[in-house]
Amino acid sequence: MTTPPPPATPRAAHPPATPGPATTPPDTHRTALPHSAAVHLATAPQPSDARRGAVARGPGGRRAMTAHAAIAAEMGGRGRVVLSTLRSAPPLTLRQTGPERVHLVATAAGPLGGDRLRLDVRVGPGARLEVASVASTLVLPGRGESVMVVEAHVEAGGRLVFTPEPTVLAAGCRHRMVVRLTLAAGASAVWREEIVFGRYGEAPGRCHSRFDAVHDGRPLLRQEFVVGDPAVDGSPAVYGDARCVGSVLFAGDEPRPLAAEVGEGRAVLPLAGPGTLVSALAPDAVRLRERLALPAPDGP
Repeated sequence: MTTPPPPATPRAAHPPATPGPATTPPDTHRTALPHSAAVHLATAPQPSDARRGAVARGPGGRRAMTAHAAIAAEMGGRGRVVLSTLRSAPPLTLRQTGPERVHLVATAAGPLGGDRLRLDVRVGPGARLEVASVASTLVLPGRGESVMVVEAHVEAGGRLVFTPEPTVLAAGCRHRMVVRLTLAAGASAVWREEIVFGRYGEAPGRCHSRFDAVHDGRPLLRQEFVVGDPAVDGSPAVYGDARCVGSVLFAGDEPRPLAAEVGEGRAVLPLAGPGTLVSALAPDAVRLRERLALPAPDGP
């Protein structure tokens, strides 16, 4: 007689899995920004962040960008200028378009509110460099203030021509522009800045612009102004009915006008140091460019 096998012991049921995060929370780190500002990045650290710009997630999930691009021009062999540094960081993308020329190409919209962008330019002794842009820069609103810093150094005998296309302040934006230009003795520069008060038919956002130029260790120009304050923008003593403001600085050993001049929408102001500032107001960008253009300079 065969003894039947004992009944199988039932297996314990596993409790249902508790839903968890789909990915491991990324590491949070900091990146240094101009003016001692800092932003928490919500992406894992990557070695290429310094080159391509870092993306941060701001309040409400908005994506802001931190980018640091750089250009350096040096004298190479046979009297040629060599770009020893040409580092892009989107949206600041740099393209060499000539032996001594670089164009700035925007590879992303903006700057938008919250963006922190920086461009460093260095011109070595005896070298020459021209920096321009392929299109205007449209500053768009977002969460927080956007910042664009340009830091430029020109060594003895060097020459820098910085002439980007206009910056357009879209309605609702909050933007800060900072330029720091340092010239050694014997260096020269031409620097153009143009700002358009909004797109067609709209009021401008707000912009705070600061320009500091130093020549041979001494202050050459300190200029600061604000666009987008309704209380003062329309004043005849400020912008009146103009829709654009701009200036061109001729600094150092650059040939420049020597005589002061005040005309329709334009003023030519020789500085106490080696430089001349041309400032203009206009109803549109085309007229502004015409007023900033000068006839052949009188000489150094």
